[in-house]
Amino acid sequence: MSDPVIPSGDVHSEAFLHRLMRRQWVLSVLCASAFVAALVGLPLLNYWAPELMARRVGGFTLSWLVLGVLFFPFVWAIAWVFIRRSIRLENQEVEEVRGAGSSTAAR
Repeated sequence: MSDPVIPSGDVHSEAFLHRLMRRQWVLSVLCASAFVAALVGLPLLNYWAPELMARRVGGFTLSWLVLGVLFFPFVWAIAWVFIRRSIRLENQEVEEVRGAGSSTAAR
């Protein structure tokens, strides 16, 4: 599927919004996949590797360390990455539109 062409530097055009929303959707799917992998991975590790998850690390079992201490920073990191990359995508799209608009105006 190719990106739609944005006519004459219009930041509010349908093509611009469609392309931006599609790129942000891909980013959302990737971030959601990382979250689901962590959410499903912990119970699976407890089921398939109970000896590993029962090991003590810093006074906690590894299972509780991951669930109670490391899970929330992981979720915050996913959110931080999503926000930063989403803003970067918006800025890239605006720059591409402004660049396309200035090149067609110069002709």
